Amino acid sequence: MSANFDKSDADKIGAVLAAESVSFETDHYRIKLVNEEDRRSLVLQVYPEVTLGKSRGMLVVVYTGNSHLQLHNCTGYVVSDELREVTFVSEKPEQLSGLVVERGASCSLYGGMNRELISSDFTQLGVEAMLSGVAMSLVEDILSAEEDSAEQG
Repeated sequence: MSANFDKSDADKIGAVLAAESVSFETDHYRIKLVNEEDRRSLVLQVYPEVTLGKSRGMLVVVYTGNSHLQLHNCTGYVVSDELREVTFVSEKPEQLSGLVVERGASCSLYGGMNRELISSDFTQLGVEAMLSGVAMSLVEDILSAEEDSAEQG
């Protein structure tokens, strides 16, 4: 799966995250979140297509007051109105990485997870692995069919 990201995507994400602003700046979308109550702010930048080494792909960047996170080769995202968050995913045949941005101007990064973790019985996992499995299970519906065909073959 490849992600085609445009203004309607940026606007949809901005709405679920209650963004202070959503703009397009030369080659990327910029979405700014401010949480006055907790004194946090976060800038989410989405580069729909940029050079990443020898290939091109989608790059998602998060800047906060004390962190800088990047998700290379983003293949898709899921918006959750109920959870008030957006989960960006980068998938490989056996691994997933995800970046979750929340309305409260906070974020989480899950890198190099085994794909099977998101469909595991979470009660059989330790708390440290359970959290990532539950968080990333939201993207299961947008993942490519590679995993399904590997299980059937």
